[in-house]
Amino acid sequence: MKTMCSTNMPYALEAFRTLGEARVVEGRSISAADVKEADLLAIRSTTRVDRQLLEGSRVRFVGTATIGIDHMDTDYLESAGIRWCHAPGCNANSVSEYVAAALLRLANRHGFALRGKTIGVVGVGNVGRRIVEKARVLGMNALPNDPPRQRAEGEGDFASLEAVLARADIVTLHVPLTAEGPDRTFHMADEAFFARMKPGALFFNCARGGTTDTGALLAALERGTVRHAVIDTWEGEPDFSTDLLARCDIGTPHIAGHSFEGRVTGTVMVYQAACRFLGVPPSWTPDALLPAPDVPEIVLDAGGLTEERALWEIVRRVYDIEADDRRMRESAVADAAARRRNFDLLRKNYPMRREFRYTRVALKNASTELAGRLAGLGFRVDLVSIPAGPT
Repeated sequence: MKTMCSTNMPYALEAFRTLGEARVVEGRSISAADVKEADLLAIRSTTRVDRQLLEGSRVRFVGTATIGIDHMDTDYLESAGIRWCHAPGCNANSVSEYVAAALLRLANRHGFALRGKTIGVVGVGNVGRRIVEKARVLGMNALPNDPPRQRAEGEGDFASLEAVLARADIVTLHVPLTAEGPDRTFHMADEAFFARMKPGALFFNCARGGTTDTGALLAALERGTVRHAVIDTWEGEPDFSTDLLARCDIGTPHIAGHSFEGRVTGTVMVYQAACRFLGVPPSWTPDALLPAPDVPEIVLDAGGLTEERALWEIVRRVYDIEADDRRMRESAVADAAARRRNFDLLRKNYPMRREFRYTRVALKNASTELAGRLAGLGFRVDLVSIPAGPT
């Protein structure tokens, strides 16, 4: 059994070598010649999987270690009798931690409080649900919008898109990219979308670049309809608009879901699906390979800090979103071909980022409410009492 694996899948070789021969190739460069003799293909979103890639090959199973599947021609795969899978939810917590870090950074940079603000979450699947939870932990009001879920589940807690755009101080997209149908999301954030937004709102896109009309967003930023933008997914990537990068507050190279745990989980989910396809029990887990966290403990004296400042001081030590933004801007060179290469290299060589749950926080001079918020974000928290001094 031969498996062709994309780069940026941690432990792919260790996993798929339990099934036979395995080889790793840079995802965007995987060719028909590479997969011709392969039986299994394990990839991420940089590999376009279609008839041109697979026709005439031995491939009978394709797994993508990502939530989205817009890089795969699933109609072709099914017509050719090729089993496929994806990894829904694998990096949902990673994206929610990215959004929490971005919210805290913007609040501290621009001097506003998150508590009491309203966030509209467009798309409430595995990712959006976690963002709603974390937003509420931060004291925000959340407006979930998800027409497919609303049709299936009833009115419930859902808000219409019109209500979200009219009322939300922050709008964040977490939808799949679909080109047609009643829930079409291609360019859903267009000129009309931004015109309906609450003036001065914030806009986040951590979904797919094609969900946003870049020109319409730039015009909204120019008008002030959108005051601040956080962009992780870019229309046309690895090409991207340098004008938009210059105008957004935080710009990153499609890495919101790139926590180490999120990427490892994607590998595990594809490996286990391949085992089911082959009818063999999984014989590999990553447990013994996970490294110790870089930041196992943080001790913070919260005396004199606002709660949101304390939260930001802790979050930034575990996940430095400003470093991701800085690397993106440094890579945005004038030469377009070099800029595209740099975008892919930033993703391929992304530094290890661990999730909040691997860090214990010891708080001094802190309220139980702050401790509860940190625990709600995923940290392990202890309140440290300070002995009274001599009288």
